[in-house]
This record gives sequence, C-alpha cells and structure tokens, in this order.
Amino acid sequence: MSVDLQKELNALRRHILTMGACVDNRVNETCSALFTLDTDAARHVCAGDDEIDAMDLDIEREALRLLALTQPVAADLRFILAAMRINTDLERIADLARSIAKRVLALCEESEELNLPPALRAMADRTRTMLSDALAALSDNDTALCEAIRKADDQVDDLLKEIFTWAQEEIPGHVDSTPSVINMLSIARKLERIADMTTNIAEDIIFFTSGEVVRHVQ
Repeated sequence: MSVDLQKELNALRRHILTMGACVDNRVNETCSALFTLDTDAARHVCAGDDEIDAMDLDIEREALRLLALTQPVAADLRFILAAMRINTDLERIADLARSIAKRVLALCEESEELNLPPALRAMADRTRTMLSDALAALSDNDTALCEAIRKADDQVDDLLKEIFTWAQEEIPGHVDSTPSVINMLSIARKLERIADMTTNIAEDIIFFTSGEVVRHVQ
C-alpha cells in the first residue's frame, strides 16, 4: 500500500489539533463553571466524555498505522511518537476537566455562594492559558513558547502551595466549610495535574521539533 507520508503526518497533526481544541473548550467551560458555580455548564462537561474518547482511539490507530506502513525515521518518527504521547495527555486532561466539573457540582450543592481563594482563580487562569499556548505551539512548532509553558508550570506549583496554606487556615476557623474546602483542594490538585500534562505536551513538541529531550531537565 502506497502512503504519502507527509500528507498523512499533516492529517495527524490536524486531528490532534482538533482534539486539542475540544479539550481546550472543555477546560475553559469547567473553569467558567467553577468561577460562576454554573451547574448547567458543569453537567455539560460531565456528559461530554465520549467524543474525546473516540478521538483518542482514532488518533492512536492512525499513528500505529503510520508506524506499521511507512517505517518513518528521524523527525517523522519523532513526530509520530510525540503525537501518541500528546494524544494520551489530551485525553487525560479531558478526564481531569470532567472530574473538576463533578467537584463544582458538589460545591453548588453545599452552598449557593462561595468565596474562592484568589490563588485558585489564578491557578485556573494560568492552567488554561498554558493549555491554549501549548496548542498554539503545536500548530506553529514554537519551541520558545514551549519553554515559557515549562516556566509557567512552576508558577502553578507555587499557587497550589498557597491554596494548601489557605486551607490550613480556613478549616480551623470555619469548620462548617470543611467539605467545600476539601472540594476546592481537590480541584486545585486536578488543575495542577492538567498543568503538568500540558507541560508534557510542550516538552514533546520540543522533542519532535529539535530532537532534544528536556523531560526532567530544569
């Protein structure tokens, strides 16, 4: 079977970007639901997992087919391997967005009015900006933007520490709010995981673009 490798690689990139756009929308909708305690938006995210799962399987099959039929080397091989990892991270990010949406629904059941800690709002904003930047970097092979994403991950880690400090001070003084605080801590942990996986995506872009392996390198 004759395969036009470059045409197939371009199609694979488009499919990953399409999936990325869907995941990006899901993360944005989840964060908006958190800020506004919008139960309809949260339920919409909870109900929308099948589309992402189908994309995940299609992209994996496509990448495996290219590996089997074309025996790619050098940059082409790196791109296919990176595409498979990026695909997995995007699917996991979608799962985390769904988990956050479930926590938002729990928060809404506990109270109609909640004061989110500023660090949690900042963390959500930083995380969704990182994801949006990662998709732009994937589209443009922008390694400089990938390096900025890696640095932003450290900021998200610092914000998570702030939220833990806030929780330690909040619970003793407002025992009745303990369930809500626990839900917010869970959301913060999941946002931190999204940021980590987005950083993985940025590092995979650096890998297939330059051949440099920067995972675990500060």
